[in-house]
Amino acid sequence: MSTAGSVMAPASSIAGADEPIGEIVIPERFNGPMTSANGGYVSGRLAAWIPGPAQVTLRLPPPLERPLGVVGGERGEVRLLDGESVVAEAWAADPSIVHPPVWPTYEEAEAARRRHPGLGRRSALSDCFVCSPGRGRPGDGLRVSFGPVPGREDVSAAPFVPDRSLAGSDGVVGSEFIWAALDCPSYPPSMWATGRIALLGRLTVRREREVRVGERLVAVGWTVSAEGRKHLTRSALIDAGGEVVAAADAAWVEPREQPAPS
Repeated sequence: MSTAGSVMAPASSIAGADEPIGEIVIPERFNGPMTSANGGYVSGRLAAWIPGPAQVTLRLPPPLERPLGVVGGERGEVRLLDGESVVAEAWAADPSIVHPPVWPTYEEAEAARRRHPGLGRRSALSDCFVCSPGRGRPGDGLRVSFGPVPGREDVSAAPFVPDRSLAGSDGVVGSEFIWAALDCPSYPPSMWATGRIALLGRLTVRREREVRVGERLVAVGWTVSAEGRKHLTRSALIDAGGEVVAAADAAWVEPREQPAPS
């Protein structure tokens, strides 16, 4: 759903010790807001340079359709750069073991999707690659259009069935799409009632196994705490056997200046 919110420090310039290690171009398909990339997707792309679980902090809205440099720092961090500005920064992490407060069935997740809070109205996030209800065609959006679980307004859920456009020839879904599917469901459930939006500032992901094309997964998300404009949340992907295949800790921030409806 999201791009950058200032959870940590403001954007900084390239440090002298940084070593170029790659480049990323984010196709416009993978937008969050219309003019910048989905934060979970970008975080997953950058986290590919970190072995094992990773934490990514977004500093600036990641731009679409232009080359972004990837550099490695002397302390093991990896940065995504737009010119001399740090767009995002990734570190190795040791995330918590996540235990969802409820374990929705696939059918309950489908019912939750039909209650997606954005249905029938426009916002700055209505066309998000991950959660837009209108982008469900194969090869387009993920349609992880979360909504409140029946009987639990404080917990969001959505079905997620990855299509072939998200995988290589081996049928294994790219890790960046797992990160993306964990992003939007972690959106604070309380935010939809306020008329304001929040933006993703930090995402920490732990994957337990690979995901394959066609698996029927349930994405579930909930809030851990909220203070002022900052919300700490969690999300998980649950398979048909009731096992968590990937999970995330997230930090969201309400911008002081709210985007105008599109």
